[in-house]
Amino acid sequence: QAISAFVSLIITGRFLVAAMLLLLVEVSNIFLTTRMLLKMSNVPSPVLYEVNKYVNLVMYFAFRLAPQAYLTWYFLRYVEVQGQGAFLMANLLLLDAMILMYFSRLLRSDFFPSLHKASAGRDVDGEKFLID
Repeated sequence: QAISAFVSLIITGRFLVAAMLLLLVEVSNIFLTTRMLLKMSNVPSPVLYEVNKYVNLVMYFAFRLAPQAYLTWYFLRYVEVQGQGAFLMANLLLLDAMILMYFSRLLRSDFFPSLHKASAGRDVDGEKFLID
């Protein structure tokens, strides 16, 4: 989705500011990756994981949810819904759904772990699936 939207933006030269704003999403990937590495490595210091958990939440909101909400609002309000505008709007709405789904998974796994422990599956060897 992102690649097709960026190629469309670069070819036409329109909505370049929106493309740059969407690149802010990559900033929060640093903290999401750090979170997953800490979780998989069973770091003996839970303080590091706890600090990263809250920083991750702030960065996710600042660099994913807020820019995405602004872009969605801007496109709904000011962009024509035909041609390239319709194509970009469809991509934007799909990204909205994906970002909200990832945010709910992040909240559920880090801040409300009791909600998903009951539904956690087990694989063939009896080990828990890596669901978060």
